[in-house]
Amino acid sequence: MKTCCVVASVSRKAGGLFQSVRHLHLELSRFAGIGVEVLSLEDEFTADDLLKWHPLPVQALPVHGPRAFGYSPGFKAALAKGKYDLLHIHGIWMYPSCAALHWHRNTSRPHIISPRGMLDRWALDNSRWRKRVAGWLYENAHLREAACIHALCESEARAIRAFGLKNPICIIPNGIDLPSLVESSELRVEGSIFDRFAQGRKVLLYLGRIHPKKGLVNLLRAWAEVRGTEDGRRMAEEWVLVIAGWDQGGHEGELKRLCDELGIAWKDIREHRTSNIEHPTSSDQRAEGGGQSGERPGEVASQTSQAKEVSGQWSVVFLGPQFGEGKSACYRDCDAFILPSFSEGLPMVILEAWAYGKPVLMTPECNLPEGFAANAAIRIEPSAESIAQGLHMLFQSSISDLQSAGSRGRALVAEKFAWPKIASEMKSVYDWVLGGGTKPGCIV
Repeated sequence: MKTCCVVASVSRKAGGLFQSVRHLHLELSRFAGIGVEVLSLEDEFTADDLLKWHPLPVQALPVHGPRAFGYSPGFKAALAKGKYDLLHIHGIWMYPSCAALHWHRNTSRPHIISPRGMLDRWALDNSRWRKRVAGWLYENAHLREAACIHALCESEARAIRAFGLKNPICIIPNGIDLPSLVESSELRVEGSIFDRFAQGRKVLLYLGRIHPKKGLVNLLRAWAEVRGTEDGRRMAEEWVLVIAGWDQGGHEGELKRLCDELGIAWKDIREHRTSNIEHPTSSDQRAEGGGQSGERPGEVASQTSQAKEVSGQWSVVFLGPQFGEGKSACYRDCDAFILPSFSEGLPMVILEAWAYGKPVLMTPECNLPEGFAANAAIRIEPSAESIAQGLHMLFQSSISDLQSAGSRGRALVAEKFAWPKIASEMKSVYDWVLGGGTKPGCIV
């Protein structure tokens, strides 16, 4: 069979999809009899990240007009020229959906859609009217006419049904590659990238898009609440919160202003700054100027006014976008990971943290109940009060407790989320959709 992976971006700009979609189709291409090509939209990081798809043939087409819609006049022609047996579309609400629907109606060949959490209630309420218009114009038909819809978990399958879709649904999670671990008596290895500012403290890491959906406002409010009591302050001072990732829509600037309002001392560190500028803030000391907002992945941060450098510990650190070895080092060197999100499909960052043997704090909306069952994660609700309770539990845990939780997470990933197993399940869906196999057990 000749298949085409259709995705809006083949670069780091796609966030977690860059890892999950790429690994899935690379693994699928290793099966005899499956040809895989990739069709995408071009963005500012395509050229930098294209080689990571090797040996898959990738075509990234230029976008005309607003990137949010992603209109590319050559997309339909590229699909027609490919003579594919099957399309697998990752993500919705953009022009590739229009082109895929056109291809399906012209060829009568099947397509599979992976919404990637974009039909969850929170996601639908975000930019609601734009999505209603898009649904009326093309997306509802694109979804209804899919041969199968891919859900990452049971809760996403329920969201797909709640949207009114009656298509067959296959439930197949994301996968993960297991990195080798460095043996250490501590959670972090010596020479950590965090040593320059952690000053011997443990590191709680958030890594991902800096977006309101991720619940970082509640996290900062909880961080301030825990530090508001004498006992909580004593425990919290043994930790530093690191927020790593790329800003979306200026939300990073909002978080920095919130730190100021809450009296949280914060610092912005970027790998390639033109100057090492620190921004100390506390209840009795404020620096002039503010943090950056609106940065895109990979951009160098700048600051219009230089803050006075003050010695002392920083409670929250903004690390900027992290990719490649920098991203791996963040997971390797942190002591715990947190994702206080309001809505997710199945977040790669949680699987990655577990793969590095790190304990996790996460909300049920992360759709990984296996982590709670395996005692590899502390359950938090997407509220400041609940996150504060989770932080207390984390701060009271011993090093051995944290290591044990991380080890259970790594064992869970190895058992249930290895890429060969995930790709084998998806191949069985492809065979079934094309009429060449029995109905897989993952179909509901």
